[in-house]
Amino acid sequence: MMIYVLIEREIAAEMQSSYEEAARRVLTCAYRTVGFIEGQTYIEKGNPLRRFTLSKWQSELHWQHWYTSEERRAQMAQLAPLLVGEERITILETAA
Repeated sequence: MMIYVLIEREIAAEMQSSYEEAARRVLTCAYRTVGFIEGQTYIEKGNPLRRFTLSKWQSELHWQHWYTSEERRAQMAQLAPLLVGEERITILETAA
């Protein structure tokens, strides 16, 4: 069953340009992952340091494979220091 994954991140002050570059690399890697369908990034209105990425996956298994992959871990090692706290991940499915 297809799922959506919502990732919320808060960028540390002064790290916005570094974040943009690192986040693009993560999304580029995800695009090449089997099971990834599409993704879009949003900025909270009035707070450019708060970001949301909504991605669509063929199944939760495909997402878990990407989430636990060495490639994502390596990308997140570069992205995590630019954030305030941990990213928050919510897995969503279409309401019946």
